[in-house]
Amino acid sequence: MTDTSSHPRAMPGDLSKAQLVERIIRVDQAGEYGAVRIYQGQRAVLGKSAIAETLAHMENQERQHLDSFNRLMAERHVRPTLLQPLWHLMGFALGAGTALMGEKAAMACTVAVEEAIDEHYGNQARQLGEDEPELGAMMAEFRDHERAHRDIGLQYGAERAAGYPVLHALVKNGSRLAIWLSERI
Repeated sequence: MTDTSSHPRAMPGDLSKAQLVERIIRVDQAGEYGAVRIYQGQRAVLGKSAIAETLAHMENQERQHLDSFNRLMAERHVRPTLLQPLWHLMGFALGAGTALMGEKAAMACTVAVEEAIDEHYGNQARQLGEDEPELGAMMAEFRDHERAHRDIGLQYGAERAAGYPVLHALVKNGSRLAIWLSERI
């Protein structure tokens, strides 16, 4: 007899729903932590520039996201990624490094990171489906914020940064790698 249910059979190595939710919370907490560190790095360099207030606003939103995922981690006893110390350093270095290249490069970094996060939240929403409505609603709200940050970056001339296509590709692919690693380690 063939399985005609709407749910495909689990394969060896597939995550259970509980494992999937833990992975989502872990990686999203790591991502929001990294985002806060990126903005901290950018603000360390551009703290007195014309975009300082905008960077502070985006950092505050990322901090609110981080606080929400920290709360979920504590409530659900989810361990953080073992790579957290690396993201602490790398996030700040990425933010400061792109800021040292100028305001437009800092905004190019924002655009690339937020595009990767937008895709990531979309994939997670598909995986969760209707399960975990609180987590799903939270991710949808945060995804809207990430899209707004991307749009802000574009408004501030991200695409006019020197070497934009290369910088964008490096940062976006680096973000995707950080996501993949944080899900697993």
